[in-house]
Amino acid sequence: MALLPIYETPDPILREISTPVEKVDDEVRALIKDMFETMYAAPGIGLAAVQVGIPKRLLVMDLQEPEDPDDPESKPVREPRVFINPEILAHSDHEVPYTEGCLSVPDQYAEVMRPDKIRARWLDEHGKSHEQDLEGLLAVCLQHEMDHLEGVLFIDHLSKLKRDMVLKKLAKARKERGLRAA
Repeated sequence: MALLPIYETPDPILREISTPVEKVDDEVRALIKDMFETMYAAPGIGLAAVQVGIPKRLLVMDLQEPEDPDDPESKPVREPRVFINPEILAHSDHEVPYTEGCLSVPDQYAEVMRPDKIRARWLDEHGKSHEQDLEGLLAVCLQHEMDHLEGVLFIDHLSKLKRDMVLKKLAKARKERGLRAA
């Protein structure tokens, strides 16, 4: 397994539309392992292949929700999920706000409105087809990651003013990181 580079905005690769995975084989499974290792090291809860420079319709997620939600000291439980060629078949008309962040827009967060329930279909790492109703954080995260497959970032859901503020903060943070590294 290997850590992969995570591309950050404004890299043009993030605006590419991902192509379908033609065959779920050992090469795809190796990429999935590398993506999980990269996501956990970042740390994050979702990662699309295009974020590591591979514009394929593949993403990994692990919400790492606490074992006991009522105990702040509870350790997160890993439940890795793989979505190959995912599709949203239906979504509720009810949208909910959720504060989103992104490994490709590091350390920046903003509230995004998304449907709270979706019906999705995808293949897993073995090529098995799944179709399921999803809600809550899982539905939001899948929608966020699927946006990457279309060349869309969460900041694209913001008003121009808010998006410009996030990009300005990101540029400032990048400049500060560069100065500290020198």
